[in-house]
Amino acid sequence: MIRSAVIDDVPALHAMVRELAEYEKALDEVQAGEEDLREALFGERPAAFAHIAETEDGQVAGFALWFLNFSTWRGVHGIYLEDLYVRPHLRGGGHGKALLRELARICVARGYQRLEWSVLNWNAPSIAFYESLGARPQDEWTVYRLTDGALAELGSD
Repeated sequence: MIRSAVIDDVPALHAMVRELAEYEKALDEVQAGEEDLREALFGERPAAFAHIAETEDGQVAGFALWFLNFSTWRGVHGIYLEDLYVRPHLRGGGHGKALLRELARICVARGYQRLEWSVLNWNAPSIAFYESLGARPQDEWTVYRLTDGALAELGSD
């Protein structure tokens, strides 16, 4: 079952963010705590949204955390999927596909024309899964990012 996250899901979401970071060999980069997620998802002006995948017995199996982006070429919003994660012992049960299907439904219902995300180049199982759904890599684009010192330096007066 897929459902929208509620505030009581924040501890499980935070735990899964850390599990995902560990899988991606980047646990030391996680700075967000439960309060940061609570504010981003359920604060006065939510900037992100989340959906939860549950097993039939109500166990949290995974999550999708996303936010809106915008295409100037198409003139409409889309969804950028920040994280998609299914707990390892529950993979293969259709939870990841169900989460992506729910985001695709939201796109269709709201007239959004893109559902986008990034995947690590070494993550062959995820790449194969995404391609099996019809997703295609955007090989002509390279992602750039400013963080920490470089961001502070550029943003300083």
